[in-house]
Amino acid sequence: MERSFEELVAEAEAVSVAGWDFSWLDGRATEQRPSWGYQRLMGERLARASAALDIQTGGGEVLAGAGALPPLMVATESWPPNVARATALLHPLGAVVVADEDEPPLPFGDAAFDLVTSRHPVTVWWAEIARVLRPGGVYLSQQVGPSSVFELVEYFLGSQPEEVRRARHPEDARRDAEAAGLEVVALRHETLRTEFFDIGAVVYFLRKVVWMVPGFTVEQYRERLRELDRRIRREGAFVAHTTRFLIEARKPVV
Repeated sequence: MERSFEELVAEAEAVSVAGWDFSWLDGRATEQRPSWGYQRLMGERLARASAALDIQTGGGEVLAGAGALPPLMVATESWPPNVARATALLHPLGAVVVADEDEPPLPFGDAAFDLVTSRHPVTVWWAEIARVLRPGGVYLSQQVGPSSVFELVEYFLGSQPEEVRRARHPEDARRDAEAAGLEVVALRHETLRTEFFDIGAVVYFLRKVVWMVPGFTVEQYRERLRELDRRIRREGAFVAHTTRFLIEARKPVV
């Protein structure tokens, strides 16, 4: 029996959005993955590192699945539910989780790490990354690119100005990394297909990825959600496109 709009929305409102695990969306949404395989690349770098830092680790799921950790492994996270989740997941693996406000300075000394990683950081403090890297050390990050999932964003917020659509451009990341004294050794960008198969998936996604539609609540957008529900039932899915870029930057050896 087909579930109603109200049932799907109520379920998506009730489920926890702690951590960075999207398995609740299995069968309800799909997102094409970048060809480079960030977690695999991360694991390769971790295997060669002696001291590493994972910034904005979320619930620690990506780091925990990356393979063997170096002798010194630290992760930072700002959101208290994620700090608790990451601590429970990463401590048994030998990683220390530090609660950090994601504002400069990072709570570590100069040249503390030979590897710094971050998957989908909200903010990137390039000068701080350069400071905590040892000479020859590497920063590896997969980041959300410009206009990611904007078909969904603009459905709720309307057409966005060009400066908003261009935000998080990979060439801006290159510029900022180089300004901090880092050498960009790799920069790749891809546009990927995302599909939402029911309105519950949309509600869950917007509750979890809070910067997409800031201040999103079901009550505020109920009528737009209801219209989107009808569209998904008619067309089978709501299609959007995510953008991702991979950046690897090295601190020069003086």
